Amino acid sequence: MEAIIDYRGKTPKKTSSGIPLITAKIIKGGSIEPTSEYIAEEDYKSWMRRGIPEPGDIVMTTEAPLGEVAQLDGRKIALAQRVITLRGKSGLLDNTFLKYLISSQDVQHQLEGRATGTTVKGIKQSELRKITLKFPSFRTQRQIALILGTLDDKIALNHQINATLESMAQALFKSWFVDFDPVIDNALAAGNPIPEALQARADARAALGDQRNPLPDHIRQQFPDRFVLTEEMGWVPEGWTISTIGEEVEITGGGTPSTKNPDFWDDGVHPFCTPRDMSQLKSLVLMDTERHLTDAGVRKISSGQLPKGTVLMSSRAPIGYLAISDIPISVNQGIIAMLPNQNYGPVYLLCWSKTNMNQITDRANGSTFQEISKKNFRPIPFLVPGKGILEAFNEKAEAIYSRILLTSEQTDALTKLRDTLLPKLLSGELRIPEAKAEVSEAL
Repeated sequence: MEAIIDYRGKTPKKTSSGIPLITAKIIKGGSIEPTSEYIAEEDYKSWMRRGIPEPGDIVMTTEAPLGEVAQLDGRKIALAQRVITLRGKSGLLDNTFLKYLISSQDVQHQLEGRATGTTVKGIKQSELRKITLKFPSFRTQRQIALILGTLDDKIALNHQINATLESMAQALFKSWFVDFDPVIDNALAAGNPIPEALQARADARAALGDQRNPLPDHIRQQFPDRFVLTEEMGWVPEGWTISTIGEEVEITGGGTPSTKNPDFWDDGVHPFCTPRDMSQLKSLVLMDTERHLTDAGVRKISSGQLPKGTVLMSSRAPIGYLAISDIPISVNQGIIAMLPNQNYGPVYLLCWSKTNMNQITDRANGSTFQEISKKNFRPIPFLVPGKGILEAFNEKAEAIYSRILLTSEQTDALTKLRDTLLPKLLSGELRIPEAKAEVSEAL
C-alpha cells in the first residue's frame, strides 16, 4: 500500500455535542450512518495529532468489522479506534477509485488473510502496509470512479426517498393511533370535552384552523368524538378496546440448525435471517440474507418458513431492529416475528413496534445482554381501533409500502450491477464505454 497515506484514530472522551465521532459500527455498505457520538472541539487537535482527515479521504474499519469503507465529505470529523483514513498519493491513486478498490474481492481477501484474532479479527498497521494494490492509469481510475459513483449516487437517493416514505407512514400512524388527531378534531367540532392530558394537543389542532387538513368524510366518520379513561392506557378514543399484542397478532420465533451439519446449510437456497442481517438494512424491506438453509435446515426450525410480509424485530444484541420481509423467511432465536392479518398489516405492526419500543425494552432482561422473550412480549398492551379505521390505514399504508418496495427493488438491482461491474472494470474485462452503456440502461 505504498500508494496510500494512512492515519489512525483513537478512542477519545465522548460528549453529547461537538465534532461527529466516526466509529467502526456506523461505517456500513460504502457509507457512514448518522452518529450520536461526539468529541469536544477543544480536544480535536490533540486527539487527531497524527493527521487531520480531509474531504475525499477514505475511512476503513480495521476490526469489528474489518474492511468496511466509505468516503468523507466536507464535514469536520474525528476518528475512533478501529477506524483509519486512507488517502491516495496525488496523481497516482484517485481517492474515490480507492474506495472501490478496497471493496474489491481481491483486496478484501488480502485483508482477511493478514488479519489476526480468533473471536474478533483485526489487521495491524504493519500488515496493512503489505497489501498489494493493482490499479490502472489515473485517467482510467477517474472514469471507473465516475461510473460506479453514478450508481452509488442513485442508490443514496433511493435510500433518502425510502426514508421519507417511512417517515410518512410513521407520522400517519402517530397521528391516528398515538396523538388521536381525528378524534380530537371530531370532539372539537362536536363541542365535547377534551381530557386534560390531551388538551395541549387539542390546542395545537385548534390553532391550525382550516389548515388541519380534515380527513375525507367516509374516513373521519369512522373515528369517535369522545375519550374514555382506561386503567391500562389512560385516555383512549371511545369504543376502542384494550387487548395485548399476543391476543391480536400471531407471534413466533426461530432457532439455528447445527452449523456443524452440512445437510442444513450446504447449497441452501432458503433465506435465514439473524439480527446481523437486519443491522445492515438501509430501509425497512428485507430482500435477502447472508446465509441460506436447505430444506432439511428449514424443517429443523419449529417455525419453519414464515410468509412474505412477516414483520421482524431483533429481540437481543440489540433489541429493536425492525424489518418487513419481502421473501419467505426463516429466523433464528434472536428474532421475534409478527404475522400480519386482515386487521393489522405489516406497516401497522412495524409502526406499532417502533412506537412502543420503550415498553418492549423495559420488559427485557438478561445478564450478558438484554433480551425480550416472546413470553414477555405477548402481554404488551395493544389498542384496538374500529375495523373501518384499520381498513383505511392499511389502504394508505399499502400505497406507501408499494412505493418503498419498488424503490428497494431498484436499489437492489443497482447494487448488484455495481458489484458486478467492479471486478470486471478492475480486471479490464469490461471496457469503459460498455460499462457506461450498462449503467445508462439501468438508470
